[in-house]
Amino acid sequence: MEDRITAGKLLRNSRYFLRRLPGIARVLRRLPDTAWQDQHTYPVFFAQQAQRFSEHTLIRYEGTDIRYGEFNAAANRIAHYLMTQGFGRGDTFALLMENRPEFLLYQLAVTKIGASSALINNAQKGDTLIHSINLVDCRAAIVGEERLDVYTEVADQLCVSAPVFVVPDRHTLSDPGPEFSSGVNIARACLDSTASNPEAVVHIRGDDPAWYVYTSGTTGLPKASVQTHRRVIKAILTFGNIINPLKPDDVVFSSLPLYHTTALLVCWCSVIHSGAAFALSRKFSASHFWDDVRRYEATVFGYVGELCRYLLNQPPSADDRTHSIRSMTGNGLRPEIWLEFKQRFGIEEVNELYGASESSLVACNLFNLDCTVGKPLTSSALVRVDEETEQPVRDARGRLIKVDVGEPGLLLGEITEALPFDGYSDKSKNSSKIICDAFKDGDRWFNTGDVLRDIGCGQLQFRDRTGDTYRWKGENVSTQEVENVCNAFSQVSETVAYGVEIPGTNGKAGMVALKVTGGVDQLDTAALCQHLDGQLPGYAVPVFVRLCSELEKTETFKYQKVGLKRAAFDPNQCDGPVYVRLPGSEDYEPVTADVFAAINRVEYRF
Repeated sequence: MEDRITAGKLLRNSRYFLRRLPGIARVLRRLPDTAWQDQHTYPVFFAQQAQRFSEHTLIRYEGTDIRYGEFNAAANRIAHYLMTQGFGRGDTFALLMENRPEFLLYQLAVTKIGASSALINNAQKGDTLIHSINLVDCRAAIVGEERLDVYTEVADQLCVSAPVFVVPDRHTLSDPGPEFSSGVNIARACLDSTASNPEAVVHIRGDDPAWYVYTSGTTGLPKASVQTHRRVIKAILTFGNIINPLKPDDVVFSSLPLYHTTALLVCWCSVIHSGAAFALSRKFSASHFWDDVRRYEATVFGYVGELCRYLLNQPPSADDRTHSIRSMTGNGLRPEIWLEFKQRFGIEEVNELYGASESSLVACNLFNLDCTVGKPLTSSALVRVDEETEQPVRDARGRLIKVDVGEPGLLLGEITEALPFDGYSDKSKNSSKIICDAFKDGDRWFNTGDVLRDIGCGQLQFRDRTGDTYRWKGENVSTQEVENVCNAFSQVSETVAYGVEIPGTNGKAGMVALKVTGGVDQLDTAALCQHLDGQLPGYAVPVFVRLCSELEKTETFKYQKVGLKRAAFDPNQCDGPVYVRLPGSEDYEPVTADVFAAINRVEYRF
């Protein structure tokens, strides 16, 4: 096993773990103490930090610095205004806004009155936006001026009864902006409100929702995951003390969407825990990323895996290592680019982590080892999974079967009173994620749906989502493996791999959607075949190839596979060339209408 972690590697990197020990001790003391957590809800904790670090810079954004004290005072004014409008504990606000300080400001203000916010994906519109807002029964909506048109188009189909609160697209702490005919300018409406901390916070319970985050919707309509105050406080403690420990003079830069847990729970929560500063950009830009890092004097940045791949795809620059970055924190950095990324950009420490927004399961690379998400901090298990049903395999006694070191397995996280499963707003979705009687009668485990492997000393490495594998010719095919090999071909810049059904066959045949360099008519299909044959086992070589000018992604850089799978290899449903490698052929040929019909008539023996 090439990436195997040994005791020697742990010993050599022990300094990274040892400096986290005081933080680990603090977390172990506080995690079981639910009474303390209930007394320190998110708005209470923030107010304490705002008093402690009142004059410290909290946010850096587009040339403006905002201090902890003034940010808290502004949130208090908003909270008092909302209470005068009849809002309070138990209400939910839809929050639809692009990356800017006001997103965090209004999210905080809503929690100060005991209400919660539904953090809406900025890419959503139409039916998906309607679904997300109605799913959690939002009573009101706080909408950035930049997203007002999208909201207005569906407003009459929403459960929202109150007038929309509009946040002008400007630095509202210094300029509240004009009135709006289509809603209430909340930045102006709250100007005369008091800046004191609301007394309503004393009524908030630890199991009250603080906000809702949504699944990306790559496999269907989004689901809303409940983030309770107790979960948020645990995140602040864990990320701030163990996973992303900071000092007050640190600056964390994030270009990730604020409705995404990596930006919000990992980066933001660790910042406010330590009195550090949070620098953010409106959107991710591979060409401007390092300029922003230097401009904000960032010492840490947040990432997801595809962000790193985009940065690597930029032309090398003499300034690649000209920055103050000490570490990077996030998830999804693929092993095949891990070392290259660290070497090119001079990154010492990668705080790779694994977590699920629905549960308390979290793992972190505490030893700064390469190519691993680290060891789970909570009780977990890797179990054998049936690739056809994507469900865990049970033995003759009805118990799950744990895999061996090096063997891929489905990751489960134990559910206990101290490690609850908060699940989704739609409780009917919860049962499918919980596995009972796994290893003994009465135990309960959260099914992450992710396949990982133990690469030694309990250190885990991400392999696939269970939905990102398919079975062909009696073998299991990893989409990640196929994508890695395709991306290594000189004419391919991006790949999405998935399985499609062919009439008259068992399983699913491999298909890839490729974004190619030099235009879709320039692909050397014969050379591609030779490359794939040399790098993949025969059963994993894609049967179909689809060329795309762009590959659709979510706001967090996950590929949208639903449409690709639905179109499959039908040339009438694809907006670019589609190729097939027929049995016995050494090259791909176009899927014409006649070829498509012949495949469906089972004239070829794949």
